[in-house]
Amino acid sequence: MYTHIEGLIAAPYTPFNADGTINLQVIPAYAEMLHRNGVAGAFVCGSTGEGVSLTTAERITVTRAWVSSAPAGFKVLVHVGHTSVEDSKVLAKDAQDAGVYGFATMAPFYFKPASIEALTVYCAEIAATAPQLPFYYYHIPSMTGVSLPMVDLLRTAGPRIPNMAGIKFTYENLMDFQECLALENGKYDMLFGRDEILLCGLTLGTRGGIGSTYNFASSLYLGIIDAFNNGNLAEARRLQLKSVEMIQYIVSSGLPFMSASKAIMGMIGIECGPPRLPLTSLTKQQIDKFRAGLEKINFFDYACK
Repeated sequence: MYTHIEGLIAAPYTPFNADGTINLQVIPAYAEMLHRNGVAGAFVCGSTGEGVSLTTAERITVTRAWVSSAPAGFKVLVHVGHTSVEDSKVLAKDAQDAGVYGFATMAPFYFKPASIEALTVYCAEIAATAPQLPFYYYHIPSMTGVSLPMVDLLRTAGPRIPNMAGIKFTYENLMDFQECLALENGKYDMLFGRDEILLCGLTLGTRGGIGSTYNFASSLYLGIIDAFNNGNLAEARRLQLKSVEMIQYIVSSGLPFMSASKAIMGMIGIECGPPRLPLTSLTKQQIDKFRAGLEKINFFDYACK
C-alpha cells in the first residue's frame, strides 16, 4: 500500500511567453510560492497545465523544470495521458528517470476505452513503464467522455497493476468515490479533484485534493481542512461557500476559465502568460474589468501572496 497524500496538490499552469513558447524561468518562483502558501505539491501537465496542448518534448521539459525547482518535501506528480499510448509510455519512463513522486494518466479521449477491461489493459501498459512510481488513474469524464465506475476499475486493475496507488477523482459521483475510499479497508489513495466541493470529499474520508484554484487561493482550502479536522463544520461551510463564490464569479465572468485563471496568477505575481490555442487570450481591458470584480468579492484578502 502506498502512502496516502495529505493536503493540497496544486495543478499548476504552464507558463507561456507571448509568442506561445514555454517560459521555464517562471517555474522556480512558482514552486516556491506554492510551498510558501502551504501547498504540498504540484500535479504537472494535467488539464490546468494544458498538458494535452503540449508536445511530448515540451511536457518532458516542463516536468524536469518542476522537479529541479521543487523545495524539499514538495511532491511533484506528472500527468502522462495522451491519445497515443506510446507517447504516454515515453512520458512515464522519463517521469521515473526525472525523479517525480508519482504519475497519472487520464483515458484517451478520441478512441475511448469502452469497458473496464479495456481501460485496465490501457492503464497497465503505461503503469508498467515506470514500475518504481505510484500510479494513479486520472478520472475526469467532463474532458475525456469516459465515465466508467471507478470502484470497478480498482477491483479489476488493482490486482493486475502492482504500482496502482489510487485515483485522481475529478467527478461529482460521490457514491462511486465513497465506494473507492472504502475498498479493501481504504487501500487506495483517493485524491479529490473538485475544489468547489472539497468539503464533501473530506466528509467522505479523503485526505488530499488536487485542484486548479489551489494555485491562487490555497489559504481558503487549508482553512476548510483545518476547520473540518477541528470539528468546526460551520466555519468549514463558510469557507467552502467563499470558494463557490470565487469560482462562480470566474465562471460567470464570460471569460474562458483558463484565460481568466492565468490572469489571476499574474495578479498575484506569477506571470503565466496567455493560454495556448485553441484557448484565447484576454485584452488588458478584460483583465482590468475582471480584477475589479475580484476586488468586489474580496478575493485578494485570501489570495496567495
